[in-house]
Amino acid sequence: MSTRKNADLRGILAAVPTPFTADGSAIDEDALRRQVERYVAAGLDGIVPTGTTGEFTNLTTDEYRQVVKAYIDAVAGRIKVVIGVGSVSTPGAVEQAKYAQQAGADAIMVVPPFYDPLSFDELKIFLADVASAIDLQIVYYNVPGATGLRLEAAELAELGSIDGVDYLKDTSGNMVGQVELLTVHADAITSFNGWDTLTFVSMAAGAKGSVWGVASIVPERAVELWTTLAVQKDLERARELWLPLWKLSNFLESVNYVAGIKAALEIIGQPVGQPRKPILPLADSKRAELAEILKELSAGA
Repeated sequence: MSTRKNADLRGILAAVPTPFTADGSAIDEDALRRQVERYVAAGLDGIVPTGTTGEFTNLTTDEYRQVVKAYIDAVAGRIKVVIGVGSVSTPGAVEQAKYAQQAGADAIMVVPPFYDPLSFDELKIFLADVASAIDLQIVYYNVPGATGLRLEAAELAELGSIDGVDYLKDTSGNMVGQVELLTVHADAITSFNGWDTLTFVSMAAGAKGSVWGVASIVPERAVELWTTLAVQKDLERARELWLPLWKLSNFLESVNYVAGIKAALEIIGQPVGQPRKPILPLADSKRAELAEILKELSAGA
């Protein structure tokens, strides 16, 4: 029997950015703490730092550790913190996982090596190696667009047989596969949605949670949708809430995601710096489009 701490993940987990200073040279811990207070006050169930939204590939080892510790310390146990782990090597991923546990994470989200796609057998060994190095539960980050590793629903479910791999963030965009996971394989692994425009459908299909970048921009609206649809089962009201959230989600999927998130936070008066190169800030024309979407969301609050 596993002796791992049960992270008990559910609800809305915001995929959160890494705040940088104005010149991009350092982590802005003051801005980071301000964002954490927004997330807690809004009633989010948790946050996921150092993932795709957190620009983990643009952080040095020291910066990665700084961000991990800063988020965990700022949250101070009030909501869940799931730390993103991503490396092109097994030793690199193990090192990050161990640090996340040492720093006090509730769980980790592991993306497989993303340069040379692994075979399914290699993936299982990789995840088992990471899992055996820690006592935390693991969220497998299924993001084939970045890793080149495309798995069928049955294969994703099989990952749940690895001790410690208990959750899945599905950022495949394959709703057919996600529905299969939520129905046929629900007992094998707990599947969370990670594809923004599928958030509503996933919740309606019975997902126990969602890792959602939009929740870092408008956390109250994300929580309201979850409560209305997943808890209160008010489908009609949830559809009304979803329309402007879909517009924001759809926009973010049409641009560089990190650039869109950071532009949105700046527009609403919650700046966290610009994305680091090679990612460029959102073009002015796109910022204007985004501002209109955010204005509509604000008006409907």
